[in-house]
Amino acid sequence: MTGGARPAGYLSLLLHAHLPFVRHPEFEDSLEERWLVEALLECYLPLLRMLEGRADRGAPGRITVSLSPTLLAMLADPLLRDRLAERMGRLLELASRDVARYRGEPPLGPLAEHYRDRFQEGIQQYEERYRRDVAGAFRAVEDAGVVRLITCAATHGFLPLMDLGRSAWRAQIGVGVREFQRHIGHGPEGFWLPECGYAPGVEEVLAEFGVRWFAVDSHAILDACPRPIPGTYAPIRTRSGVLAFGRDAESSRQVWSSTEGYPGDAWYREYYRDQGFDLPLEEVRDFLPSGGTRTHLGLKYHRITDRRFPHREPYEPGRAAERVLAHAAHFVEGRAVQARAASDALGQPAVLLAPYDAELFGHWWYEGPAWLDRVLDGVAGRSDLTATDPAAAAAELKRVPEARLYPSSWGQGGYAGVWLDPVNDWIYRHLSRSSERMRDLAAAGGAGDPLRARALAQAGRELLLAQSSDWAFIMKTGTLVPYAVRRTEVHLERFERLAGALESGTVEPALVAATEAADPVFPELDPGLFA
Repeated sequence: MTGGARPAGYLSLLLHAHLPFVRHPEFEDSLEERWLVEALLECYLPLLRMLEGRADRGAPGRITVSLSPTLLAMLADPLLRDRLAERMGRLLELASRDVARYRGEPPLGPLAEHYRDRFQEGIQQYEERYRRDVAGAFRAVEDAGVVRLITCAATHGFLPLMDLGRSAWRAQIGVGVREFQRHIGHGPEGFWLPECGYAPGVEEVLAEFGVRWFAVDSHAILDACPRPIPGTYAPIRTRSGVLAFGRDAESSRQVWSSTEGYPGDAWYREYYRDQGFDLPLEEVRDFLPSGGTRTHLGLKYHRITDRRFPHREPYEPGRAAERVLAHAAHFVEGRAVQARAASDALGQPAVLLAPYDAELFGHWWYEGPAWLDRVLDGVAGRSDLTATDPAAAAAELKRVPEARLYPSSWGQGGYAGVWLDPVNDWIYRHLSRSSERMRDLAAAGGAGDPLRARALAQAGRELLLAQSSDWAFIMKTGTLVPYAVRRTEVHLERFERLAGALESGTVEPALVAATEAADPVFPELDPGLFA
């Protein structure tokens, strides 16, 4: 950014898009695979439409989106692409039935037409405009200048709990960076630490792979040594030269807070009331996953109304749009007030990092993409605030303090408690032992044997998949626990078979082929990253 007076502050909106790698060819329709359908239809496609609209009209302002390597892998997988298309078509069929069901019954009739049109638009966007290439669509909006794309660790492994430290981090970070480059066409300048989990030394591995900055939670900077005078209003320069940006607590509170956050407004759409639960089972059975498990189908006809009571009034999109305008204006004004006060005190512009899970926008908070659009428009109309990515903001600062960051995460309690709890701590002795074996196997290499090299690479894939922070998180939250336990066990079992065969020199082609077919992720994985 050049020319003109500098603003009082830079607002960096950062959305982290991630799903664990879920692919079940053995099932015709698995409940967990539907996470991808929901995220695509309700979050990623609406976000892309919003960004494309901004690019088309030349609207100023830029956000940052982190695309996880497992998400990119699923979006590119031929089997999952076919299933996405098929399931979107089924949802359009269900929405069309609702149009007939509620015809002439306001307000449900117009809402049914709204969903039918949204599903039709999503299918056209995915099939005809993108030709199923969602990564390509993100590349296009980045080329248009409205978004900066970054990535995270390969399978979202929680780095502070990896006992081997740097050697384990090199695999998670190195594979993540290289997969991002393979899908997007360039290396990531920024990096989302999974769960914002920081441990001392990780910045040196990030620097090794060309990363210039990463995000941490507020207390990683507020408790740094020495404590930086700007607090989170400026990044910290680490020993490796990589910049660390801290989450702005106030920006988070106004969106994430369960009591004060915008998504809880009475006029916004209620996520938990869904036709998948409301309609008689015989009317939705054909649209549910294998086994007929009731789940969300994306057809929601009620607004939040009043959280204190179970009653829900019908959703009114027009009234929700009015609240979007008010909440966007309130958010922008709050950031401008913050920035002016901080800038006056510091003698330089303030940087406000506002990081969120991308899936909040559109999936959990239906109106979220529209709110983001209005926020960017609101910032564009001011002279005291600019919306841009963290690296561009840092380039405008005269002073960036140096300090040692404090170990931290953005999980409940601020440290590792979510991922290291009596319900999930059993996994770490197995992960640590497997990491040690993988390190030793990688050091020995493939010995010039193509089959052994394939087995070694697949062992690395299975270890990475077992390390996903999602499984420990699910065990802690108590949702779908058997699935999370089984996924951890399955990947560890597959790693054990491959590692045992490598150690004994008895690698069988059938074993390697079967595991490659089961988990076809990261095709260019370099086992040397584990050594």
